[in-house]
Amino acid sequence: MYNLEKTKNRLAKVINQHLGGVLVNANDFVYPPSKNMGDLSLPCFGLAKHFNKQPAEIAREIIDKILEPIQDFAVVKMTGPYVNFNLKSFAEDVLQEIDDNYGKGSAHGRIMIEYSNVNTHKDYHIGHLRNLCYGDAIGKILAVNGYEILPVSYINDFGINAAKTVWQYLTGETVLDKNNPGQSLGQVYVDACERLENNDRAKQEVSEVMQKIEAHRGAEYRAWKKTRIWSIDYFDEVYKKMQIKFVKTYYESEYIEKGIKLVNKLQDKGVLTKSNGAVLADLENYDLSVLVFLRSDGTALYPVADLALAVEKFKKNIDESIYIVDNRQSLYFKQLFKVLELIGYKQRMTHLAYDFVKLPSGMMSSRTGNTISFNKLYDQVFEKIKIETRARHQDWSEEKIDQVVNLVTIAVLKFEMIKVSANKIINFDLEAALRFDGFTAVYLQYACARINSIVRKTKLDLLSADFQQLKHEKEQNLVMQLAKYPEVVNVAGKTYQPAEIAKYLFDLAKMFNDYYHEVQILSADEPIKQARLELIMSVRQVLMNGLGLLGIDIVDEM
Repeated sequence: MYNLEKTKNRLAKVINQHLGGVLVNANDFVYPPSKNMGDLSLPCFGLAKHFNKQPAEIAREIIDKILEPIQDFAVVKMTGPYVNFNLKSFAEDVLQEIDDNYGKGSAHGRIMIEYSNVNTHKDYHIGHLRNLCYGDAIGKILAVNGYEILPVSYINDFGINAAKTVWQYLTGETVLDKNNPGQSLGQVYVDACERLENNDRAKQEVSEVMQKIEAHRGAEYRAWKKTRIWSIDYFDEVYKKMQIKFVKTYYESEYIEKGIKLVNKLQDKGVLTKSNGAVLADLENYDLSVLVFLRSDGTALYPVADLALAVEKFKKNIDESIYIVDNRQSLYFKQLFKVLELIGYKQRMTHLAYDFVKLPSGMMSSRTGNTISFNKLYDQVFEKIKIETRARHQDWSEEKIDQVVNLVTIAVLKFEMIKVSANKIINFDLEAALRFDGFTAVYLQYACARINSIVRKTKLDLLSADFQQLKHEKEQNLVMQLAKYPEVVNVAGKTYQPAEIAKYLFDLAKMFNDYYHEVQILSADEPIKQARLELIMSVRQVLMNGLGLLGIDIVDEM
């Protein structure tokens, strides 16, 4: 596979041989702002400081020394303090390598990624959607980099939120939707929180409900089992709609008893201690405060099951365990990882934090009901896209319209959750997300559809493609952008940032659209036309590869 990194290393090696030491590495090369300046550029400021000379003087010396050794793969020229390189046979080298596997890496390791850690007995809303899409994209990006990925989900089905919902459900005061009772539990939870506000007696009743659920007895436990299944079925519908698959789903309730046994053992070993009836890990010596495992009434907190689950995970011979949970839990995971380290686990543990999704009405809260339910959002996006699609394609069957609209709906939702860096808040704007001329999934899919439309109008003869015909500046810029793709995928994997791929794809689509509007393709002379067709097909392939890493399928027509 063509790899810019290898080219940079080759250039660095030649330069270092003539400088008398390892003074230049691949990371020192930059991309010039204009293709007229070259494909790669080496700033000489650092070298000038090392040799106590002017940058332009160093640039001239480098050119004089390396001009002959690199003539086989680059043309060298100087622009002030920069040494610029034009790579020979660049278009042919790049375009001939682009296929379904373009961008794949050769990393090794077995990684378990845990995401979609939702609570049963609550609604699945747009905030959860960010976690789901981010986790799925991280898994796909790490997989294409070469890792073996085990995507898993962890469902918190045993917390105090479940007790609150069961307590309210048993009153029968909240009307449930018989067609989707799992989603209705979100309103049951909101009603429970309203009743519990400043009501100590009610809070005591919820505590008693929690104890009965943990003890597996009474009407409360039976109601918990029934409503729990409603929630799980609801979550499965969401995953199916969004085309997300897990190799396994873990449930908090399955690890409580194992966790309590482990907690007792760790007390005996002195890793955990008792304080005012509660069992905790004192991590003050590590500047991590304390982590409580058991309340003073004996009921379990999240760390109990999390600890047991972590132990279970490491039995899968994984090299790294990744947790994708919002940034409110950053301290918690530092604490959990420290406890696991103290009891002997040395595997790599990573918490990938992300910020919130914000609505025009402000921050979301399941407690107050200020959320957008996933189903409501999905239906809203679907209907808007369907109206637009039907207006554009009155000759399409209803079945075809629904197929295309479904793919575009999924793409819109996923892209909006991924295109923003994980450490930034998403200000969700539905109208902006559906634009054909912005940083949207629709814009990217439309670029692919436009390329399909061009190719359908002609015959593509790959054998006659002469890439030396690609002399236009915009063609050379497109080739360079395509060459950068494997590097972008590698960086996105190392930094856990799918947004890097989203931004890259947007830039590529913009460059293609600019090219399409300025350069004739179908009306060009045959040799030029074939080369240009091959170029835009390569653009389509890279768009398809990159969108696939974000969990997004392209559509043939829009």
